[in-house]
Amino acid sequence: MKTVSLQEATRDLEALADAVEQGEVVTVTRDGRPVLDLVPHAGTAAEEAEQRGKGIDWEAGEAYLRSRGIVRGPGFIAEDFDDPLPEDFLLRPLP
Repeated sequence: MKTVSLQEATRDLEALADAVEQGEVVTVTRDGRPVLDLVPHAGTAAEEAEQRGKGIDWEAGEAYLRSRGIVRGPGFIAEDFDDPLPEDFLLRPLP
């Protein structure tokens, strides 16, 4: 990670943009304190290259659960999970 002052960033913005496009994160400081970070925009070539090969391996996760005797059925969250509760349920006193 590269750190530059605000004055340097103003003067060398094009060079910093090139570095960020290559995947580098640049921290811009004012009076020695971090003010902002320059990071690659989503969809840049550097970010796409970094994301390739990453992610959740769902099949491996299911295989791990099965090896531990945990079997999940499809749709483990109910379809009406976020539906409003019925009024009679809401008005019923607590036990």
